[in-house]
Amino acid sequence: MPGKQVKTSAAEAKASGKSTDAGIVQESLRPYAIADKLRTLRLRRNMGLAQLAEHTGFSAAMLSRLENGRLVPTLPTLTRIALVFGVGLDYFFSDPRKRHVVSVVRRNERMLFPSDPKAASAPWHFESLDFRVNERKLSGYLAHFHPWPEEKAVPHYHPGVELLYLLEGKLEMKIGVETFQLAAGDSIYFDALQKHSYRSLVDTPCIAMVVTTGTPR
Repeated sequence: MPGKQVKTSAAEAKASGKSTDAGIVQESLRPYAIADKLRTLRLRRNMGLAQLAEHTGFSAAMLSRLENGRLVPTLPTLTRIALVFGVGLDYFFSDPRKRHVVSVVRRNERMLFPSDPKAASAPWHFESLDFRVNERKLSGYLAHFHPWPEEKAVPHYHPGVELLYLLEGKLEMKIGVETFQLAAGDSIYFDALQKHSYRSLVDTPCIAMVVTTGTPR
């Protein structure tokens, strides 16, 4: 009987050790919110668990346990899921508390950039209003549009849409084959895949707040 008790105690100690190790791992991973990130990736693609199971080769039940935090994923598991969604492993191991989900940019921190850094002069300069934010879903700028000869206004385009709100001055915009004139307080929203250009119609720069959902090019 004493021997049996010793064996039981050893088994309990072993099981307790495994439980403790698992708890340490889960607690270490908790700040990274891996389960939430897995679920967010899938929902952004409007993908069901069954669809993700087909792409990864894992069962829908296993994927559900991962998303609910009931199963700690291994690196090979995360790698396979990351490949499906086109993200790197660093996506899962960035601490969301350090990703600047809420970001404040002070006025004296902004920098002024020309629209064309290679040109001697540029039709506009801009300041990024959200440069600290990671994984931006839109981009905000404070733009300064200069007086510019009409024949030198080179149109550009980019994916997404653009919203411009004119704060100061008088601005001319060409979007596609149409021309628009905006005064302070006016705003304009348009499909930014249409070629568009800007120029100030007054002797001083026009100032506008511009929000885009694509990358200018």
